[in-house]
Amino acid sequence: MSPRHAEPQPTLPPGDPHHLGAHPVAGGVQFAVWAPEAEAVWLCLFDDSGHQELQRLPVPHVHLGIWHATVPGVGAGQVYGWRVAGPWQPAQGLRFNPQRLLLDPYAHAVVGRYAGALDRYLDFDPADPRRPHPQDNGDIALKARVQAPARAPVVDVPPVPLGHRVVAEVHVRSATALHPEVPQALRGTYAGLAHPALIAHWKQLGVTTLELMPVQARADEARLQRQGLSNHWGYTPIGFMAPEPRYASGQGGLSAAEELRQAIATLRRAGFEVVLDMVFNHSAETDLQGPCLSLKGLANRHWYRHDPKQPGAYLDWSGCGNTLNLGEPMVLRMVIDALRHWVQSYGVDGFRFDLAPALGRDDQGRYSAGAAFFAAWQTDPVLRRCLMIAEPWDLGPEGYQLGHFPVGWFEWNDQARDGWRAYWLRPEDRRADRAELANRVAGSSDRFRHDPKRPRRPAASLNFITAHDGFTLRDLLSYSQRHNLANGEGNRDGHAENLSCNCGTEGPSHDPAVLALRGRLQRALLATLLLSRGTPMLLMGDELGHSQQGNNNAYCQDSALTWLDWTAPESRSLAVFIARLTRLRRCDTALRGDLWLHGRPGPDGLPDVRWLRPDGIPLAAADWHDLQDRALMMQLAPPGADHESLLLFNPDGADRVFTLPPLSRGPVWIGRLDSHHALGQPPEGPHPPGPFTVPAHSVQLLCSHALTETTAHGGLT
Repeated sequence: MSPRHAEPQPTLPPGDPHHLGAHPVAGGVQFAVWAPEAEAVWLCLFDDSGHQELQRLPVPHVHLGIWHATVPGVGAGQVYGWRVAGPWQPAQGLRFNPQRLLLDPYAHAVVGRYAGALDRYLDFDPADPRRPHPQDNGDIALKARVQAPARAPVVDVPPVPLGHRVVAEVHVRSATALHPEVPQALRGTYAGLAHPALIAHWKQLGVTTLELMPVQARADEARLQRQGLSNHWGYTPIGFMAPEPRYASGQGGLSAAEELRQAIATLRRAGFEVVLDMVFNHSAETDLQGPCLSLKGLANRHWYRHDPKQPGAYLDWSGCGNTLNLGEPMVLRMVIDALRHWVQSYGVDGFRFDLAPALGRDDQGRYSAGAAFFAAWQTDPVLRRCLMIAEPWDLGPEGYQLGHFPVGWFEWNDQARDGWRAYWLRPEDRRADRAELANRVAGSSDRFRHDPKRPRRPAASLNFITAHDGFTLRDLLSYSQRHNLANGEGNRDGHAENLSCNCGTEGPSHDPAVLALRGRLQRALLATLLLSRGTPMLLMGDELGHSQQGNNNAYCQDSALTWLDWTAPESRSLAVFIARLTRLRRCDTALRGDLWLHGRPGPDGLPDVRWLRPDGIPLAAADWHDLQDRALMMQLAPPGADHESLLLFNPDGADRVFTLPPLSRGPVWIGRLDSHHALGQPPEGPHPPGPFTVPAHSVQLLCSHALTETTAHGGLT
């Protein structure tokens, strides 16, 4: 390929090969890109719209596979892309095609969208896949815009006290698209996310930490686009350091980066931690039949994992067509650079990692908590302070790694989710017994206390009942089967087994008995979540009674199906119930304690926990796995505290008489929560040891004296 213009091109001065991406300097911009097997590289400058190529400049300087140059006379705002020439040998993983304009992996802002003539994004000729695509796509390709250096506003957020953290998983667009108090122009945007109405709502719920679903720039799969859909969840990244432009309102002339930066600062000033959901296990280039947007055209054999027996074939450990190769040092460097960028330029407090075992695999694909990525995190002065959350599974070898991440990490605990669902909704399931309930309520010691060389605390278990992936809480109690036909995959996508229960009617119901049962079970599940040891996570919208009509994989539904309805009549009571639970958690040291329970007598002779049958007798070995009687009492006496707490679980379909045990730190039990009631109001009056009726499908909390709120969120009501 020859340069676009026939006239000789000036030889560019060198850039900084140690500074990847585009960086304004005095008199110009330094550019650098990693393409270790390339034979030639061109830097292409475009007009502001990104449609017209103005210059195609050969890059003459290369150092350790990094091509670099300084371009005089340009600055922040310049739109650019890369072209790379080299061998076309797909069977060997070499897929160079200079007719493809490529997005810089270090782009801080993305111009354009992967859409329209999708075949023009392929690197191969659709008429003859053995050949490279002969048509240039520079006019429609994704491009980067040079950004001036920006630092996040300095916001001093006090650390969340031990045991007080309550996480909410939030989608930027879904949370705000229908909110009646958010101005129309700000709905579905970064600015809308930081609107006072949402801040007030989260504070009232008792949320401390917002886990935002992906805001990295994305490219929707061709298959979805042909169906008129998009990857609403955002798990198809292509700009690892750039915010998704579709969430920018454009108000006040702000760019997407500026608007997101301001929104995060506003949320942090309000006292919230902000965590970003990051996708570093795969990219939007999908499989070998997918588009060539960036990495595939720059260094395909290095960015992605390939089958050793078929060098041209991807290893798909993500389920999305490809897997990023963090066994390659330069790929690992990009991930660390991206994380540092989001902290320093946007001010985020931490990250949740999608399919996180992919981060900890070596060049042979083996997972280890001592892998290079974790060593880089632990030694980085910026990142080691961050909140790090793992989704602890992927599709690679030995991909289920719950409990095997480094000390200091939090992990999504799907075993708590499944155990609690089984206990309340599937009494015949083997996980529905007292042993499983007690293990998960006490912090899942089987998963997080198994390695004496890496001592971890119960808080490492990030507990949840629902998350974006699966049924909403309302649908969990309304559907026994998934209903995903709208996704265009023949209802084959999404989890087939959800441990759900429709309570007698599949889908919406007007039957008062069905609605009452659904309400009781929702509250019992929420009470179990928020009164257990570990770090609780709520799915934003569950407190509003949000339904996705039985769709348990609504990743491609950017519509009222996934947008939260803030006016639903049932939303108020459930939000009040959750707020009561989070206040109880904050003010009761027995509930938010972050030490493992052992059942041995403390300094005052009281064990920190006693597990009792409904008749008040300590459980014998045979009682733990008895599926015929699953009701349980958990008596907590934290060392050094002046009170005791008692949790009562009745999973039966009928009221049950429990025998309240004697107290050592008070004369009588005082009710603090009854999940049978819509707002969680406790039964009136003190309750001496002895008979006590627990309603069907409910959780009760009693304490040896009244609790006092210990934070600024307001007192108990």
